[in-house]
Amino acid sequence: MALQARALVTSKWLAEAVKAQGKMRILDTSWYLPKLRRNAKSEFKKRHITGAAFFDIDQCCDKTSPLDHMLPSEKTFADYVGNLGIESDTHVVVYDASDFGAFSAPRVWWMFRVFGHSAVSLLNGGLRNWELEERPVSDQYVRPTPTEFKASVNRSWIKTYEDILDNLDTKKFQVVDARPTGRFRGLDPEPRDNTEPGHIPGSVSVPFHSFLSKSGHFLPREQLQALFAQAGVDLSRPVCVSCGSAVTACHVTLAAHECGHPGVSVYDGGWSEWFTRAVPEHVISEGRGKHL
Repeated sequence: MALQARALVTSKWLAEAVKAQGKMRILDTSWYLPKLRRNAKSEFKKRHITGAAFFDIDQCCDKTSPLDHMLPSEKTFADYVGNLGIESDTHVVVYDASDFGAFSAPRVWWMFRVFGHSAVSLLNGGLRNWELEERPVSDQYVRPTPTEFKASVNRSWIKTYEDILDNLDTKKFQVVDARPTGRFRGLDPEPRDNTEPGHIPGSVSVPFHSFLSKSGHFLPREQLQALFAQAGVDLSRPVCVSCGSAVTACHVTLAAHECGHPGVSVYDGGWSEWFTRAVPEHVISEGRGKHL
């Protein structure tokens, strides 16, 4: 039976786990939109949680796809993760260095789970709070000893463009969009060139940052449940999440998991793919929309 781990761990728990020297691997999974002009890898080299390795979502991806950081094959994921010294019984703890407290780390949390590794947790509050609590960081890095990792993908947790298109008629699952409200409505610009804002017909808006407190921690379960209820999302029914490129969509996935949902699916192509491929009437916008 696969090892299970709670989705969220505190910095206190992690600090104690590091001292206990159990079979654990900490991963800095930081990633930023290009327009922020932040280089996650160079920042990692300057400071990271002591003992952490760097997980690059732009390297562990399907490089044959024209879309950003699409899920890799089982072999690519297994090889990448194995080179980070992670085995099937390693407890993986992910975090990022964003000002939000969590930005890209939920994506990597989901990636491990979708490839069959349930022993993965997210550091609640991220590097931001780890440093506020004056816990140890380092600029030293020791490359892990490569090992073997076995990946088995859960295809039911991944949705394609065709799945979303079919769902416009069948309505088999609810679609939740995690982008900021202005982009969802079509009023604020998208961060990627040649992409106008808007949303998938029938989708509902629950911005990713609404799941986080001002301190950068995920909200308590009762507040997460209230957020879903206010948006009209029924957690007893299937849910699929989307955003620009399936990074912050995974905040919704983790939040739903905390509320007891057995497995939210992710539209991996996200709005980047939908805007490119959809007919204009399937781009709902209060702004410019899509014109052929």
